[in-house]
Amino acid sequence: MSNEVRSGGRNDGGEKEVKIENIINELNAMDRDAKIAAINEIKLALHEISPFKDEPVDCVLWIKNNEITANDYNPNKVAPPEMELLEVSIMHDGYTQPIVTWPRDDGQHEVVDGFHRSRVGKESKVVSNRVGGYLPVVEIRSEQRGKNDRVASTIRHNRARGKHQIDAMSEIVLELKNRNWTNARIARELGMDEDEILRLCQITGLEHLFSDQDFSRAWEASDSIHAYEPLTDDVNPDELDARTVNTSDPHRKFHTFDKWECHKAGFYASKKDGMTADECKQAYAEFLRDSERFRDAANGVINLWHNSCEHYLTNKAMNRIAWIGQAAMCYATGVPSVFCSGFSLLTEQEQETANKVALEVLNKWLFVNGMPPASMEDALSVGRQVEIY
Repeated sequence: MSNEVRSGGRNDGGEKEVKIENIINELNAMDRDAKIAAINEIKLALHEISPFKDEPVDCVLWIKNNEITANDYNPNKVAPPEMELLEVSIMHDGYTQPIVTWPRDDGQHEVVDGFHRSRVGKESKVVSNRVGGYLPVVEIRSEQRGKNDRVASTIRHNRARGKHQIDAMSEIVLELKNRNWTNARIARELGMDEDEILRLCQITGLEHLFSDQDFSRAWEASDSIHAYEPLTDDVNPDELDARTVNTSDPHRKFHTFDKWECHKAGFYASKKDGMTADECKQAYAEFLRDSERFRDAANGVINLWHNSCEHYLTNKAMNRIAWIGQAAMCYATGVPSVFCSGFSLLTEQEQETANKVALEVLNKWLFVNGMPPASMEDALSVGRQVEIY
């Protein structure tokens, strides 16, 4: 490299350093709020010319926390101990992830993902004082700011790392159904299996949602999702070939819900005649405590519920242990799966014993059907449920 080129490089670099230093001096002369506003403007200007302008995380802005508001649909609930842990995490590690928002017409930034992070920034005096009443924010892509897309985005974020509150999730599905979304589209957009959509429809207690025909047709060999003409919310034609979760597994088998023996037995009912909800939950616990009774009923399921077992037990992405327990309960007593929280009434030892019985029966079914045995971890399939941040 010639001296002239090196000299030119130094001069150019020196000029850039002077310009940057001038900007920094101007910023340092401002009070805190003015400085933050100016830095936000600079970030937005840089974002416009950035090679990564399509990625929201390319532009993190600091917004006053009173300008950030919760949405009215988030189904992800966090218990007090976990909220305290999140506060400790932010206190010690700082904000490592921004809050995902969209800008409303009233000037508020509505949360799409990160509601609990925003709560900590507002409610924790230590954190709020440290960040001066501001919160780190990114804005969701402009093409995803419609209500349907925001709801779907929130659920995708939540499902990628944490548990949902089931009742709230069923309300989300109900809203999307009322917006004329097919089960196939809901499953695709929210990262669910269509089995899960069916379960959530069942929880609402609205039979017309459960019995709609798009669910059964979506499982036909022709994959007739192409037959649907959504009444609202245009679908990108490039997405029409998308299929539901875990359909690429060559061992996965599907049957339409009208052929599920569990459905006919009342597995998806919302109540049990002659029993209260508490009585159903207690009956659940009593049934699972009786290992021999549970084992006998579970063996009845794998021997007689051929279609149901093929449909559910070949799906490695779901909790097959839970399904064995719920199916056996319905098979033996007629109590539907909606009361499966009776499992939580068992002691840890009783839960472990019940899980082992279910795994034993599952592996018996897998062996008979020429499939390798499953470990407890594989059968529970809890890998999706990670953290709350």
